[in-house]
Amino acid sequence: MKPGDLAAGNSIIDDAVEEAGRTAGDVRRLVNISGRFMSSGGGFLQGPAEQWVAELTDFALSDGISGFILGSDDRDDLRRFTTEVAPAVRELVAAERSRPSPSATPTAATQPAAPASNPMPRTAGAVPRGRFTVVPTPDDGLRRSAEQPWEESTRPTGPAPDPDPDRTYTAHEQATGQHLIEVHNMLRAELAQIYDLIEQVAAGTIDVGSARSDINTMTMRQNKWTLGTYCESYCRIVTTHHSLEDQALFPGLRRADPRLAPIIDHLEHEHHVIHDVLEGVDRALVAFVAAADGVPELRAAVDALSDSLLSHLAYEERQLVEPLARLGMR
Repeated sequence: MKPGDLAAGNSIIDDAVEEAGRTAGDVRRLVNISGRFMSSGGGFLQGPAEQWVAELTDFALSDGISGFILGSDDRDDLRRFTTEVAPAVRELVAAERSRPSPSATPTAATQPAAPASNPMPRTAGAVPRGRFTVVPTPDDGLRRSAEQPWEESTRPTGPAPDPDPDRTYTAHEQATGQHLIEVHNMLRAELAQIYDLIEQVAAGTIDVGSARSDINTMTMRQNKWTLGTYCESYCRIVTTHHSLEDQALFPGLRRADPRLAPIIDHLEHEHHVIHDVLEGVDRALVAFVAAADGVPELRAAVDALSDSLLSHLAYEERQLVEPLARLGMR
């Protein structure tokens, strides 16, 4: 499937459901999936079990998917999918659908499908808590371009983490910040794909049109860079029944801790800068066709993207992973 195909298919189903005088929840929607369990994120369903859980939960809540069919004969993959991924997805979907929400016309995304039992046992008592262990991805300081998109030394910084030595966090609170890192890892992996595409263009193994098409379907290009890379993915999971405008991540952080406002302002500014840098890559691809030797200009444009994107992702993680847990953002 390409981006938008699932929504288009759901729209056809919804129209047929309405014409038949039934409701969206009457129809079970199954999706064939494939992927690979990895220690770090490398693309859709290419990462740790936690990434699979987040991405499939997003599908269930945003698109009303009620069943996932894993195409694999690998025993270990099947074991992890049935014992780690599926139960956690069921739990997250059930928890979100049980939350009070404003009344709305049922759609595929909001109408629950046939209920599934949750095999995960629950232990009575307090929710386990522990020290904050989420580690932001460090900025390696490598810069490929002579021109930098912003002055890094003047970036605002947020309040220091809670100095209370007894401060603890639940696993759910810590998972919020970890998911931000996992989403960013997907964007980092896509950057590597762009470099590979450029090398293929330079070598003549693919044409410029194909490279532009591939870049336009990437997450970083589809994202409008207005509410943050994190919001596009994770916030859709937890705000399915609410208005994205009212419940998106950045406004929530502003309300929860006004001291974060300068950081959020700067992050939003950087999102727009990165969007412009992406436009520069596109222009360089177009110019590559007409230029006798457009490879240096093309590589320079991608180097500028690498500098801005990797710097931005590391900065966002440094500033937000702990506040996300401390403020109980979901």
